[in-house]
Amino acid sequence: MTASTRALELVQAAALAADAKQAEDLVALDVTGPLQLTDVFLLATGRNERNVQSIADAVEERLLELGAKTLRREGRSEGRWVLIDVGDIVVHVFHDEDRQYYSLERLWADCPTIPLELPVDHTA
Repeated sequence: MTASTRALELVQAAALAADAKQAEDLVALDVTGPLQLTDVFLLATGRNERNVQSIADAVEERLLELGAKTLRREGRSEGRWVLIDVGDIVVHVFHDEDRQYYSLERLWADCPTIPLELPVDHTA
């Protein structure tokens, strides 16, 4: 089983929104095999609590523009790990330390990654 076309559209839009707010280490995982509740996890890292909140706000705003309804949002007030569940995808925006600690990539290592089409940073 693979992620739906709608989930792939939403994850790409969410990744672009996160990237525009300087999110780092963007990874999309197709979790349709082990999970029936969602198709894709998008993982992103922010440099600090304010950046995490900014990334999460931008992602949620973009998904709402595309008609996705937020079913659940957690962690915004702390700014360490914000979870945005819109049904087809679940976005996890982490502070760097929390992402390393929880290591979702390791937990979901059997799930295939989804390529993301992000603009190339020409300033590096």
